[in-house]
Amino acid sequence: MKLFRAHVLICGGAGCISSGCHAVKEEFIRELQAKGLHDEIQLIETGCVGSCDLGPIVIIYPEGVFYQHVTPEDVREIVSEHLLKGRYVKRKMYRHPSSGEPVVTSREMDFFRHQTRIALRNLGLIDPERIEEYIARDGYFALGKVLNEMTPEEVIREIKDSGLRGRGGAGFPTGLKWELTREAGGARGEKYVVCNADEGDPGAFMDRSILEGDPHSIIEAMAIAAYAIGAGQGYIYVRAEYPLAVARMKQAITKAREYGLLGKNIMGTGFSFDLEIRVGAGAFVCGEETALIASIEGKRGEPRMKPPFPATAGLWGKPTLINNVETYANIPVVILKGAQWFSRIGTEKSKGTKVFAIAGNINNTGLVEVPMGTTLRKIIFDLGGGIPNGKRFKAAQTGGPSGGCLTEKDLDTPVDYESLKAAGSMMGSGGLIVMDEDTCMVDVARFFLEFTQDESCGKCVPCRIGTKHMLEILTRITEGKGEEGDLETLEELAEVITSSSLCGLGQSASNPVLSTLRNFRDEYEAHIREKRCPAGVCTALKRYEIISDLCKGCGLCARVCPVQAISGVLKEPYLIDQETCSKCGLCLSKCPFKAIVMK
Repeated sequence: MKLFRAHVLICGGAGCISSGCHAVKEEFIRELQAKGLHDEIQLIETGCVGSCDLGPIVIIYPEGVFYQHVTPEDVREIVSEHLLKGRYVKRKMYRHPSSGEPVVTSREMDFFRHQTRIALRNLGLIDPERIEEYIARDGYFALGKVLNEMTPEEVIREIKDSGLRGRGGAGFPTGLKWELTREAGGARGEKYVVCNADEGDPGAFMDRSILEGDPHSIIEAMAIAAYAIGAGQGYIYVRAEYPLAVARMKQAITKAREYGLLGKNIMGTGFSFDLEIRVGAGAFVCGEETALIASIEGKRGEPRMKPPFPATAGLWGKPTLINNVETYANIPVVILKGAQWFSRIGTEKSKGTKVFAIAGNINNTGLVEVPMGTTLRKIIFDLGGGIPNGKRFKAAQTGGPSGGCLTEKDLDTPVDYESLKAAGSMMGSGGLIVMDEDTCMVDVARFFLEFTQDESCGKCVPCRIGTKHMLEILTRITEGKGEEGDLETLEELAEVITSSSLCGLGQSASNPVLSTLRNFRDEYEAHIREKRCPAGVCTALKRYEIISDLCKGCGLCARVCPVQAISGVLKEPYLIDQETCSKCGLCLSKCPFKAIVMK
């Protein structure tokens, strides 16, 4: 085994790839060759580190020095100073937000310091394309333990005792789902194990990052699940928009087969299990388990009535276990460290940790994993670093397009299944979008409803027609055409759609509308009664005016106006024709005297 004096880890998550990590990697290869260090320094492309706004990220071990926003031009200095002379390149290090002092390792950063990583335990630490690195981190030890030391019933009992609940949104007890699937059709009947990797929530990328950065953890967990329920075949259903995740999962499956960890007679125990990948077309509704099953079978991805549930009649009518990526990522750790260890983390009814993708108006964007029960305030202000530019926090959308908007009064809400539901939102898969004071909540509701309406499969009338009608009303309101009675109509439609839609997409589609109506009704009323958007977001309701006392009559605004809506005489105050104005805001941005305001 070759030994290296240092390891250079380059984040290869989708975010860092988009910001140029491959160019950085190529420059490191050239510089290490040029300096004769290629036999001393190992270069590794990892999965997502988590702090997506700081990419490309480079971490150098054994010290663990964290470099941010690394460009190809920075590489020569890092190689010559750090790797040759042992001197840190401070200008590329993360700096503490309050003191401005450089921070050496990620362990000193608030973003990482407050995390408890279980599902994300290997992300940013291993090369996801080398099975040996996964094994070196106790990979496949849990599979070996269950195959050699535990009965299927004991495995299920361990998962039940851990209190692990499904991380896909519903929060159904994982061990109970496994038990029901094992009991269905007899212990020796044909069964299937499925991984739901159809992550479609706007702003969510937890499952994608795990597939890209730690694919073997999912393979190992699915093999454990298959042993527990008595299945011989599994499927990973992943959307086509995740090409890197698909490529790395395929490579990992091939390697697992080569090592005898998939296929016939795994580890010489007589247990056989294999996996295939099914690539979906990216329909949001296929995240619903019965629609996902239909898609794997080659049918149109539409949900069906339940019962029967997939645990008794799933793929091709056979009992089928379906869990999402994050749920499976917890399984090997539960088996190795034990149910008691896992159940000590979190709250009484929500055990373990939860991964969130935090995005929007927040300083630190990316992936975080925190114990269940951590408050929204801690996630947003401690890990997330608060709101940029001194703006005020306004709302946070949890649970994706089917969730609800929480406000300042909800900041101390513990993030767990029951507390979020009581606050009028939901856990969902873990998307967390933060909004500041400049956000229009009517427009937010319209945006999320537009997404769910577009993604509706159209099978049931309440969802197909009801969401379309709600979207038409919301669009009218944002265009200044709202009418008295619109809000009551929205609430009536929401009640009907929620109570009578076929699947979870329709049943929860109205949540963003209802939560914003409950918390920001005054904004809706301003749009309807005053024809005014308090946040100044809705274009049709913007009004630009020239303050005559400040206007110097320079005429610059008239010259830049694309629709000739501004007129006047030089050295006299100018006027804006509101009927002609296209609301582009160019005059506001160009006025040197700040004489133009938006109302």
